[in-house]
Amino acid sequence: MAAKKILMITGDFTEDYETMVPFQALMAVGHTVHAVCPGKKAGQTVATSIHDFEGDQTYTEKRGHNFALNATFADINPEDYDALVIPGGRAPEYLRLDAAVLAAVRHFFEAGKPVAAICHGAQLLSAARVIEGRTVSAYPACRPEVELAGGTYADIAIDGAVTDGNLVTAPAWPAHPAWLAQFMTAMAAADTARQAA
Repeated sequence: MAAKKILMITGDFTEDYETMVPFQALMAVGHTVHAVCPGKKAGQTVATSIHDFEGDQTYTEKRGHNFALNATFADINPEDYDALVIPGGRAPEYLRLDAAVLAAVRHFFEAGKPVAAICHGAQLLSAARVIEGRTVSAYPACRPEVELAGGTYADIAIDGAVTDGNLVTAPAWPAHPAWLAQFMTAMAAADTARQAA
């Protein structure tokens, strides 16, 4: 597969692993990843949170690292990117209130480009109204949002992922191996489809 230019939309209190791991893993295999946050510039950071599954009725939350952005949201054009990554954590909760973020998310769906969303990233997908009729995994607490947006919630193991067309979703960071493998398969499939057109 040819190297891709991938956009990652993140924000303050994004989930640490769900931001850093895909960012580094995708670059490690030769892709370019631009991590952006509305209202922030390249070189600035977003705060992260670490969500753990420690036997409580919901996840626990601890302060994570500062994650350095390498591009400026105000300067990007979604049309310049081949694929989109949406990490989870708390960031999607407030990012879904930003009209420019929602427009960027919609672009990838309208263009049929691969999209990978994990955990609370489903909050952005739901707000952008792009999951009607699709099967979507997310952190279980996001199930109502997926269903209210017309999606079918995929109730899968915490380390699983699901692909529906160009969309790859997973419930949380333990799914990174499956989620990233399926996302790379989706990008390769998009290459094949483009070459056949």
